[in-house]
Amino acid sequence: MSPRYPAADLIAFAAALLEKSGLDADKAQTVAGILVEGDLLGHQTHGLQLLPGYLGELAKGAMTKTGEPRVLADFPAAVTWDGQRLPGPWLTVRALDLAMARAKINGTCTVVIRRSHHIACLAAYLKRVADLGFLVILTCSDPALSSVAPYGGRRSVYTPNPLAAAWPTGDGDPVILDVSMSVTTNGLSNRLFKEGKKFPGPWAVDAAGRVSDDPAVLFSTPPGTLLPIGGADHGHKGYALGLLVETMTSALAGFGRADPPEGWGAAVCVQVFDPRLFGGEADFQRQTAALAERCRSTPPREGFERVRLPGESGLRRRATQLAQGVELYPTIMPGLAPWAEKLSVPFPA
Repeated sequence: MSPRYPAADLIAFAAALLEKSGLDADKAQTVAGILVEGDLLGHQTHGLQLLPGYLGELAKGAMTKTGEPRVLADFPAAVTWDGQRLPGPWLTVRALDLAMARAKINGTCTVVIRRSHHIACLAAYLKRVADLGFLVILTCSDPALSSVAPYGGRRSVYTPNPLAAAWPTGDGDPVILDVSMSVTTNGLSNRLFKEGKKFPGPWAVDAAGRVSDDPAVLFSTPPGTLLPIGGADHGHKGYALGLLVETMTSALAGFGRADPPEGWGAAVCVQVFDPRLFGGEADFQRQTAALAERCRSTPPREGFERVRLPGESGLRRRATQLAQGVELYPTIMPGLAPWAEKLSVPFPA
């Protein structure tokens, strides 16, 4: 059985590694909190699994250690930043705070960020916003990378392009969704390839265009590619949504695949709605609560114990791990051991 770690200790450990790598203290704390929140929710490829990569980017100067985003446009409900390759989790939290403050006045606010560094697990940002009564939509893409083919193609063009959202449901837990526009993520593909395992289904195509369940086809020469969500049969839907995310992120921010790549990073779109300035908070939550209850009370079909809401399992896992400790994927702490030794940061108990 894997050891469990108190979440606060993991945050302190990650923050210490980041700060010892030169990142401003406030940025280190924010990044560490978002990474551990990803693990709390069970997104183990997008939590502390990412930290060695972040530390490597700091070491070679590919992630900016200090400073502020550059404001390119600032209107009451529309803001554009140049993230200047600052840490993505810190930029995204700042953008959400600004969007919530502006939404209270304008009903909604959208913040787009060009040239952010990677922003980790999108679901990790959402509970805090929904708990404050807002509807939030968060999307990102990485204009420097490509790993997903357009429907009908056999060469990658864009990234998995996740779309995440959350909203309150009255007195119940919020609905939280975080869905990649590809059948799976790069993080899981990399992990399965390193462990010599197969995909659970035909999630990729090789360089010749043959559908495959082997992650190794993504790392061959020439490489294969991931399929859009919907796979070989209905991938036209994921393809269309992937293009929508690219447009909401890179196109709105004005920097993307039409420009020279700058390295691992993100284009980000944050949009917040305040129901109080639309149909009213009470009626908004009356509607979301009624729909949530109708979903939960639907008789389950064979093979399902009950109908759950998006994010319900993650929130239950989060509560358990906050109480009993975070169970990390077995390779995560060994991957951080060289950094802990190099930076003289003690491991958490």
